[in-house]
Amino acid sequence: MFSSLQEKFHRDRSDRDSTLPRPTAPALVVTSAQNQSHLFFEYLVVVSLRKKRGEGTYEPQITYQFPKLANMRRSQREEEEKSLKAILLFCFPEGVNWAPLTEYASETFSFVLTEVDGSRRNGYCRRLLPSGKGARPPEAYCIISQVACFGLFSKIFDEVEKRRQISMAMIYPFMQSLREAPFPAPGNTVKIKSFIPESGTEVISLTRPLDSWLEHVDFRTLFRCLTDEEVLRVFASTVLERRIIFMADELSTLSQVLHAVAALLYPFTWQHTFISIVPSVLIDVVMAPTPYLLGVQKNKLDDVIDQSDVNSSVLSLAQIGDESTILPEKLQEELLQALCCRKDNSTSEELNKVVSEAFLSFFVKTVGHFPSHVKRRSGGQPGVFQINSFCKASEPKASRQFVKRFIQTQMFDLFIQEVERQPTQEGLVASLSETIVWNRIDYNLNLIWFIWIGTSTNTLNKQWSSECLSKVLIETKERNA
Repeated sequence: MFSSLQEKFHRDRSDRDSTLPRPTAPALVVTSAQNQSHLFFEYLVVVSLRKKRGEGTYEPQITYQFPKLANMRRSQREEEEKSLKAILLFCFPEGVNWAPLTEYASETFSFVLTEVDGSRRNGYCRRLLPSGKGARPPEAYCIISQVACFGLFSKIFDEVEKRRQISMAMIYPFMQSLREAPFPAPGNTVKIKSFIPESGTEVISLTRPLDSWLEHVDFRTLFRCLTDEEVLRVFASTVLERRIIFMADELSTLSQVLHAVAALLYPFTWQHTFISIVPSVLIDVVMAPTPYLLGVQKNKLDDVIDQSDVNSSVLSLAQIGDESTILPEKLQEELLQALCCRKDNSTSEELNKVVSEAFLSFFVKTVGHFPSHVKRRSGGQPGVFQINSFCKASEPKASRQFVKRFIQTQMFDLFIQEVERQPTQEGLVASLSETIVWNRIDYNLNLIWFIWIGTSTNTLNKQWSSECLSKVLIETKERNA
């Protein structure tokens, strides 16, 4: 999937390279994935906007990379160059139309690079206005890592930005120290020493969250933008693996909301297309017939409607379809009660605990009885999931309709396949396979949700089926932070 998107970009862009004098960086020697996973990051790139000659548009270019790529086979280098081109897209997804600025509030967001073999790498991006006088375009610092930990890399970017205000050259000793440091285990802290003129040597503490599966998630943005009831409707659509598009002005809002929605599925994993920020040149991904979670900036709404072959003039005010009836009514009430336990002044860790436990409890109550319905065989043979007895055993009976629909999803299918392969099953939160399998399930009705995420204005929820069977425009009121 991502390979085809990269190829599209490869056709739309030339292979021109443009570099500026920078401090010399060491070479990145290709190592095994296991060794790379013990590093904080693979590489850092600086992406700048350069004005095209004779044109009024800009194009992103990598002006520095740390460390440099080295000791790669030709095929590896070609794949890595494609990834670098994709990074350009994600750092500046708005496209080529930029105007120089005198003020620009820095913003941090993330994205995921999914390779042809299904492996994933995380991209963390901090956009800011470079030093200088007069109007100028922003630039982006992007870190590529196999580690999914948004909060940790946000703190790293704070340190990068602080050094960048002093001198560009101050960034790279810090990043080198970071690269040499061992990545901490969940709950542990690593300390990095870094020298800053006039401040001396500073010790920077980087602590990894205890719950590693939540370290890439901050639920605050999700619940700031949507009411609890709206979150449940989004969750219901996600559980049934529908196509969902989130729309917002800010890139940081998009990435945080999409990762938060995906985290609600734990211990299950979203198995389909996931693009937290869709670049302009890849907007036709909304035409994909299979499930996806996409983040699109608001100013691309017209492009989305054009690509979806939906005439906005036929949309009319109506009530929401089946989203409020997908989840069992009693469990919806319990979820809402559990979410009410969170406090306005809760820390990110406290909020993550309340939210994750609420949705994990939902899965325990609906499908948590699955271990009793996996028939184990002798001789190390895989177990067999007894689907009929599992469905009949669902209690209360009001939950059975949901269970019958949920077990048809790919996320449940792959979960059970992993359970069947294991000699024993210790419970719902056992480790799952990270294998990503794409494009397998067909659906009679796949609704597309458009959720306009703002900060102080009303939100508009738009949903329609891929066949335009249902075309509705729903206006809901956003709850302010």
